[in-house]
Amino acid sequence: MSTYKINEVFESLQGEGSYTGLPSIFVRLQGCPVGCPWCDTKHTWVVSPELKTTSNAVMAETAESDSWFEQTTEQLLGLFNLHGYVAKHIVITGGEPCLYDLTEITSSLIAKGYSVQIETSGTYEIIAHPDTWVTVSPKINMPGGRLVLRSAMRRANEIKHPIAMQKHIEELDEVLTLLGDQAVPNIYLQPISQQKRATDLAIKTCIARNWRLSLQTHKFIGIE
Repeated sequence: MSTYKINEVFESLQGEGSYTGLPSIFVRLQGCPVGCPWCDTKHTWVVSPELKTTSNAVMAETAESDSWFEQTTEQLLGLFNLHGYVAKHIVITGGEPCLYDLTEITSSLIAKGYSVQIETSGTYEIIAHPDTWVTVSPKINMPGGRLVLRSAMRRANEIKHPIAMQKHIEELDEVLTLLGDQAVPNIYLQPISQQKRATDLAIKTCIARNWRLSLQTHKFIGIE
């Protein structure tokens, strides 16, 4: 039975992309080598054995931490019940969740009646139940040096791209060529850190290209 290294679990509303506003249980996995400079979860990057702890210790934390615990899917379902979570949508994020083979966890959750979403950089193979909703936020020219994979782009149900300047639009145009003749899924532009310049550029580009805007709603309303 597979186990997963978990940085945090919490229930909230999805604030980004197609599922914005949907009550969701977030499962944040530990580990990410991509190295995005603006990442707001850098505490999930390194899997340090000395920071392994218990689920009780992590769930009791009131601030971001680089500690993590390890559980099976069945144990994770028990954790949902223990904390009274009622949302029926699961977001598996990170870190980079596709460091893991997610077949078992996604299949088990879907069999239990949950819808499941993965949020990934697109730099690792996506191994999951075919009914999993995949959000690819393609991380291009990041310090970790990993390339966005054609297979990940072609598996995406939506593409969500953080931008701050025109070069980020140009990078997205380049990586969209990986789709070949496949239909382009919904594309969301997300202004980095809600900067005015980035937001103005995202609005202008979305209107010009008939793309969509993702505004990290959870940050505007002050929830996790």
